[in-house]
Amino acid sequence: MATKNIELIAAPKPPHFVGDGFRVHNFIPSGYHLDMKRMDPFLMLDYNSKFHFSGTDTPRGVGVHPHRGFETVTIAYKGRVEHGDSAGGGGIIGEGDVQWMTAASGVLHKEFHETEWAKEGGIFQMVQLWVNLPAKDKMSAPKYQAIKNSEMKLVDLGENGFIEVIAGEYNSQKGPASTFSPVNLMNAKLKEHGKANFSFPPHFNTAALVIEGNILVNGKEKVPTDHFVLFENQGEDFTIEASENAIVLIISGEPLNEPIFPHGPFVMNSREEIIQAFDDFNTGKFGYLED
Repeated sequence: MATKNIELIAAPKPPHFVGDGFRVHNFIPSGYHLDMKRMDPFLMLDYNSKFHFSGTDTPRGVGVHPHRGFETVTIAYKGRVEHGDSAGGGGIIGEGDVQWMTAASGVLHKEFHETEWAKEGGIFQMVQLWVNLPAKDKMSAPKYQAIKNSEMKLVDLGENGFIEVIAGEYNSQKGPASTFSPVNLMNAKLKEHGKANFSFPPHFNTAALVIEGNILVNGKEKVPTDHFVLFENQGEDFTIEASENAIVLIISGEPLNEPIFPHGPFVMNSREEIIQAFDDFNTGKFGYLED
């Protein structure tokens, strides 16, 4: 099989706050031409790199806000998040867990640092990824997948480490998340000098985010902590090797190749659908959620 080479390595941009609880670097979309069309079906990737929050009795976070037309995927590496939505979903995302929320036809959502964790404070590290929905599914019923770390498929790489499969598959081992289009999402947790091989179709949009440690890609290109790697849309196979103990988030998805019309918290296929989304939100059709 042909090698899938790196198209670009993106350093983290200066962080900004989402609400008062999420200090994020935005990789998708960004000025590196990592726009929604190039990264289809991935609409957004916000990365809260390691950051220390002091203890507080008033949990930090983001108050009630709407979503329609896509899914939000929150991966907790450090810290704990408490959340709820107007469709009745909610709970606590613990370290290593994933919250996969299908907003689809529309929900109100809120997310804060978990109350007890907030009192103590500590190091917080998270990824939030937005995954687009096919046009035919954008107005389906909202749903929610709470994926505990213990439910993820672990693929043992022996002395190299292991792969934690959230969605899609690795070496024919499938992750627990159900998706509306082909999406692969996994953490490579490698020991020092550990290696892992990956293979995805050439037309899939494929990227990696170095969460911990430093890596070598295809035996030649160094990628440091908190940097984002975009792969070319040619070739299938690439390798990563950890220079030290490392965690690498791998994302790869088949493009939907449909019109993308985003506006704030809504992502639809046309301007008319965006106007309808605002009308529905303003007339209470997204339900009710207490702030």
